[in-house]
Amino acid sequence: MARTRCYRDGSLVAEDFPVTDVSDYLADPANTVWFDLCAPDSAELESIREELGLHQLAVEDATQPGQRTKLDHYPEHLFLVAYATTIDPTTARLSAAEVTAFITAHALVTVRPDDSFDISQVVRRWDEDASLASGGVAFLVHGLVDYVVDSHYETVQQMDNVVDALEDQLFNEHIKDTTVQRQTFDVRKDLVAMRRLVLPMREVVNSLLRRDLGIVPPMLTPYFQDVYDHVLRVSEWTDSLRDLLANVLETRLTLRGNRLNVITKQVTSWAAIIAVPTAVTGFYGQNVPYPGFGHASGFIVSTAIILLGSGALYLIFKSKEWL
Repeated sequence: MARTRCYRDGSLVAEDFPVTDVSDYLADPANTVWFDLCAPDSAELESIREELGLHQLAVEDATQPGQRTKLDHYPEHLFLVAYATTIDPTTARLSAAEVTAFITAHALVTVRPDDSFDISQVVRRWDEDASLASGGVAFLVHGLVDYVVDSHYETVQQMDNVVDALEDQLFNEHIKDTTVQRQTFDVRKDLVAMRRLVLPMREVVNSLLRRDLGIVPPMLTPYFQDVYDHVLRVSEWTDSLRDLLANVLETRLTLRGNRLNVITKQVTSWAAIIAVPTAVTGFYGQNVPYPGFGHASGFIVSTAIILLGSGALYLIFKSKEWL
């Protein structure tokens, strides 16, 4: 079921009326109308296109999910594609929900391919900022864009916590390397996808603020500038997390290399110590007479050589911190 609203003079005058009545409300220039379509078919979009005079290319983009984040300018209207983001609590992976919007002088039409985009959160923002409803369509666009950007901010904040956890695991030798590597590459992949969604939002909000478009009235300009500031902060935060994650990977590889060097020194040191009794027992195992051959003194001397030689090597390696 499509959701609909009509504002007049900054007040909500009608809600949840049939989409077929939209043209009646738009007949009055004082009205600002919003209606939402979830998973509409081509016939519904075609009727909306004829009703509002939407461009055919914009309608085609609305029927093809997966478009990049953008704001297209058409003579009759603007066409917006944006994505709200969340971190899936079960898989801890990035999840994006698409919404497209047609922005005309007196109407906002949101189109969602499925229910993943929570349009009720946008409606809640409109209700909380009802005092700004006199801004017309710009008021509705602000609530939509503000919700999208806030979802980006919350998602990046959660990713920051994940990266902090990965940093804490760097020096934890009880965690397997494969586990840390898998988590690191998953977060890195999500950050790359997040960056593709966040960076274009700077141009989207900046375009909405352009005076030649006349979309944002002076009373709402500070609110859009606040959204733009949040977009910049999220963009910078995303880039810094990518750099930080690269440092985590580099540090992990460095630690593994250092640990390998330590293990190599330890194994080599023990091999040198073991070589002493091997050499002594090999010498005394000859089938020819030698000093102490056949006497208890020979056994005592060989044992003393083994203990003294091995002990001396152990102390030397220990002093060099090789053991």
